[in-house]
Amino acid sequence: MKTLIKPLLVAFAFVLINFNAAQAETDNPGNQPKSAVAYQSSIYTTVEGKVRISLDKQTGGMVEIRLTNAAGKVLYTQQVDKHQTAARVRLDVSNLPDGAYQLAITNGVDTTRHSLTLATQQPSEQSRLVALN
Repeated sequence: MKTLIKPLLVAFAFVLINFNAAQAETDNPGNQPKSAVAYQSSIYTTVEGKVRISLDKQTGGMVEIRLTNAAGKVLYTQQVDKHQTAARVRLDVSNLPDGAYQLAITNGVDTTRHSLTLATQQPSEQSRLVALN
């Protein structure tokens, strides 16, 4: 009986070690494929010089909103949490200098980019008409 218990104990230890190693591989989030949440966004400007962003998304993943200038410097960033389903953002761009900007919305896999151009209208001079008869 003693000769039978030792090999069974060794076999059980090997099975337990292999089971734990297999379980650790499946629990590792780095091995899991990245799934992206679906989102819909709409962007429009207001008369006051603001950009409004409406974002609706599924729960379970994060979405990031980022505004960058032409040099690639990030001017604004906001992450919409995985538990949120909607976000409404109002960006005040009236203080930014004229130039080209890019608004990017990403879920980690897919990225939607929108170009934003700021230009100040130059005041037109009033020309005066003088007529003689």
